[in-house]
Amino acid sequence: MRLITSGESHGKGLFAVIEGLPAGIFVDPDEINACLALRQSGYGRGARQKIERDEVEILTGVRNLKTLGSPVTLAVWNRDYENWKEYMAAEGCDESKRKLTKVRPGHADLTGVKKYGQEDARNILERASARETAVRVAAGTVCRQFLRALGVEITGYVKRVGSIAEEKGYSFKEIKERRRPLLGMMSEECERAAVSEIDKAAESGDTLGGEIEIRVEGLGSGFGSCMSYNQKLDARLASAVMSVQAIKGVAFGLGFDAAKQFGSAVHDEIFYDEETGFYRKTNRAGGIEGGMSNGEEIVLCAAMKPIPTLMKGLNTVDYLTKEACRAATERSDVTAITACEIILESAVACELAAVVLERLGGDNVAEIKERYRRLP
Repeated sequence: MRLITSGESHGKGLFAVIEGLPAGIFVDPDEINACLALRQSGYGRGARQKIERDEVEILTGVRNLKTLGSPVTLAVWNRDYENWKEYMAAEGCDESKRKLTKVRPGHADLTGVKKYGQEDARNILERASARETAVRVAAGTVCRQFLRALGVEITGYVKRVGSIAEEKGYSFKEIKERRRPLLGMMSEECERAAVSEIDKAAESGDTLGGEIEIRVEGLGSGFGSCMSYNQKLDARLASAVMSVQAIKGVAFGLGFDAAKQFGSAVHDEIFYDEETGFYRKTNRAGGIEGGMSNGEEIVLCAAMKPIPTLMKGLNTVDYLTKEACRAATERSDVTAITACEIILESAVACELAAVVLERLGGDNVAEIKERYRRLP
């Protein structure tokens, strides 16, 4: 399976082509739109979320709510394009009115204009923008619907906003049923403290990041490989998660805490009985050993940096004049941590769907479900 996305932040729309999906996947547009709404939700978001109200349009590869086995094409149209058409139109436009040369620290602006031989950072930022993730959420939801047919489910929650962190661990069921809608956190106490911290950041023109925990339940053992370094499941999932804008770190299971402890407190001991077969009483590895899923719940944590577009601006240099200035302030969020959670679920879903299809093959869902059922 292969996913390609295209489109610019203020262009006509964002598009995804998913190649290699089997026939017979039930595609629910309402679920896709609900996930797109989640991506636009969360305390601390900016004004653009009120403009767009994203919805998916399925262009190809689906008939009567089921995939055909041909490439699936999804579109998320940019409603704000009408306000930007005279500056962004492919057919001809006035580039000068929205030219950006005060390159922003933390963005792709400076490196991008140098790499691609540009003078206007808008030609870089329009594609580098996290707006691109809207269509990845749409594609990820289709992949989630495929995985669900095999009994594989994905969820997650916001574990930290700035300095406010959830200290308690939660079960998959608790996360699915009790995640709070305002920030995607679990406890009311943490949520109140996080809201206060977001308000303080907003007052000072600053931004906040955080941490997100993603869980995968129901994935059988043996997905990924210990034979080829680039097929290790944790490596592939880490790559998928790191591909999301603003993610600066990924850890599985105990993660960096494993480096602080003795091996006896890190590795998951193995047991056996006739009824259960092989099993573990702990899951410190986060469901992956030797680059392969071991049948336990996959647990990964990702660190999101604060959004680099600050309303107060940061010190920078004008790319053309070389004069010192303050960075441009495009429309920005104080934090997008809640949105990032559903984006990461979607990125994980896309990569897992690819891994599953590589191992099982098959042209239709019924065939793949039978192969999955027969796995040891």
